[in-house]
Amino acid sequence: MNPTARRRPPIEEPASRGRLAEFLVRRRAGLGAIAVVLAAVAAGALVWSRVGDQVLWREDSLLTPAMIEVRGIAPWVTSDLKAEALRNASLDGGLPIGDPELANRLARAFDTHPWVRQVVRVEARHPAAATVEIACREPVAVVAVKGGTLAVDAEGVVLPSADFSPEAAAHYPRIVGIDSSPQGPEGSRWGDPLVEQGAALAALIGPEWKSLGLVECRPRGPREARSWELLGPESQIIVFGSTPGQERDDEPSTAARIARLKGLVGQPIPKEGVDLTAPADGGAGLSFPAGSLFSQG
Repeated sequence: MNPTARRRPPIEEPASRGRLAEFLVRRRAGLGAIAVVLAAVAAGALVWSRVGDQVLWREDSLLTPAMIEVRGIAPWVTSDLKAEALRNASLDGGLPIGDPELANRLARAFDTHPWVRQVVRVEARHPAAATVEIACREPVAVVAVKGGTLAVDAEGVVLPSADFSPEAAAHYPRIVGIDSSPQGPEGSRWGDPLVEQGAALAALIGPEWKSLGLVECRPRGPREARSWELLGPESQIIVFGSTPGQERDDEPSTAARIARLKGLVGQPIPKEGVDLTAPADGGAGLSFPAGSLFSQG
């Protein structure tokens, strides 16, 4: 047998395999660069996993309470609002300035403080520093309760009692005749419509409380016909009438009653009292309808 006749033809490589080899040869420099980059990234991740915590907690990267400026703290807030907000949120030990949630965490910490009505803005910057701007709730009255008083704002939100000494509380109108207790912690609404109505009335009258020497307000009548009385230092009574926004058809508007109340500034309040819901007689609202509490003298 002729061995030449039985010689097998050479096996040709698939065209696709040849093209891949040619591509790798031509692109070996670029592939090498990619490999170098990937190796560098892996090495960087390894190094950061070992020293990252140390870098985050370096002195110039750690935000401590002393580096946080709080703007908007009202003069009637006597407690350390910043320290309380950070401590209550467990942030008083310091925060890494690189924390992506830093601004949100600071905002939540101050937003939950009972004195804070709104967190206006939070700005964090490097080296470690931050500014928090807030708007505080403003006390408008104190509610008489067993054992003392509790301050509230115009919406009936209970304010921190630690900031009100008996002397400080005496500067605010006192809401009396309230049988309920706050339904939640400081910083939440009282939970009694009477308290909210009394607080709204105190805020509406505003500076006229001191100008007229008024000291208290109290509700009278059944719930469906609720009205309010203002009391002077010698128990003189000014009948204000219905809660603002809930006026009856047979009484002057809230604006008219406030105007008549302001007309009493500088005048002594008669011992028999003043009824702002009575028809005006051209004076400052000193007339009383026949058969009223005051006309029976």
